[in-house]
Amino acid sequence: MRSTDFFETHPLFTHEEFLEARAPRGATTRTSDNLLAKHLAAGRIVRVRRGLYATVPRGLDPKQTPVDPYLVATRLSSDAVVAYHAALQFYGKSYSIWRRFHYLTRRRARRFSFQDMEFVPVQVPVAVRALSEFGGGVVEKRHAGGVVVITTLERTLVDVLDAPEKAGGWEEIWRSLEMVEFFDLDAVVEHTDKLGSALTAARVGFFLEQHHEELMVEDRYLEWLRKLAPGQPRYLDARREPGQLVSKWNLVVPERVLKRTWQEVA
Repeated sequence: MRSTDFFETHPLFTHEEFLEARAPRGATTRTSDNLLAKHLAAGRIVRVRRGLYATVPRGLDPKQTPVDPYLVATRLSSDAVVAYHAALQFYGKSYSIWRRFHYLTRRRARRFSFQDMEFVPVQVPVAVRALSEFGGGVVEKRHAGGVVVITTLERTLVDVLDAPEKAGGWEEIWRSLEMVEFFDLDAVVEHTDKLGSALTAARVGFFLEQHHEELMVEDRYLEWLRKLAPGQPRYLDARREPGQLVSKWNLVVPERVLKRTWQEVA
């Protein structure tokens, strides 16, 4: 494949992918590397990070060319999965727009910045780290000429309640999840069960119960989650913010979340 043809079909690509595409033409690694350097110098492509490149559309300034962050996050590791607030934002369900993008991976990696965006690796929770697709709820979506690997809305609901600091805190989480009109609740409960966290189960159960009418939550889902909830009272927030005990979930919930007081000033 000619390099120009390759660029037309690869908005984001790795060094290895470029070498593989050139191999059928008999190109050596050195020849392909030289060609890659030539296109880089000419502004036909830009380096995102070592071994990862983005194609610059014809006629655009390489210094001003926006690179899709979801494609970038997907390519930062061979097992990368866009998750948490970034997943909500991808689906158009985030209350606020962030320039920080979290992705799941089994590998230890450092966060890095590109253009004005920050990419943050998150090690997959131990309970699902060894499972296929990190326990499920992972899909591929065609996007911006490429493919994004991302958590489903159902898994995202559980994940942001499991790690609220990766989604902007309770108000951002509540307002974002309330933008979703439908969840497959079997998938929500299944992933909650796999995580094996009693606190997360209580958070998910409380959220679903609070929105049982809007989300048409049947009692059987709440009963299932109650069996997973903690046996002793726990704070909703890791900072142990005072609040009211919701006994059926053994969860101390801050008044601002219990009454959703942010709606009063919306």
